[in-house]
Amino acid sequence: MAGAVIKAGLSAMQMDLGEKRLEILREIVPSASRVAALWAPPAMLQLRAVQAAAQVLGVKIIELQVAQEGVQPNDLDHAFEIARQNRADALIVISTALFFGLRARIADLALQYRLPAIYPLPSYAYSGGLVSYGQSDTDYYRRAAIYVDKILKGTKPQDLPVEQPMKFELVINLKTAKALGLEVPPILLARADEVIE
Repeated sequence: MAGAVIKAGLSAMQMDLGEKRLEILREIVPSASRVAALWAPPAMLQLRAVQAAAQVLGVKIIELQVAQEGVQPNDLDHAFEIARQNRADALIVISTALFFGLRARIADLALQYRLPAIYPLPSYAYSGGLVSYGQSDTDYYRRAAIYVDKILKGTKPQDLPVEQPMKFELVINLKTAKALGLEVPPILLARADEVIE
């Protein structure tokens, strides 16, 4: 709801992770100077944060905007075609609920278009994405269950604070790296919370 004030709940906002994700992507693809950013309008603030981070890192962002509501498969195909036409070296997927249900399709397209990609949640790497860095899915669901429990026990939702993500995970999919012909640096593998082989 536009203009609504959130008084309680769990935030999934990940605006301050753009620079970290771009750094990880550049560790895997050091030559990446043109990075496509797949986004939808609900994630405008996150896109702006990624653009600011890219400027610091000397990376050009190629915007791949898809529809605000009801992303269609051909929207994604068109976006990836734009990435190819603009000679993108890599891809960053901006966190939005619109993409979550399409994460396997997005990972398939990234592989088809030979775009090393970083994603906002571990679920994307489990669905075939190359690498993800973001809030822990399991930690988020655990914290949501705690909130639900408090509300069911009588706590008013407005009395609960908004919590930011607490735990972040780096997940690397070596199957996808191999399919892309990429060698993931051992130092990055050592930092990973999970490596999919």
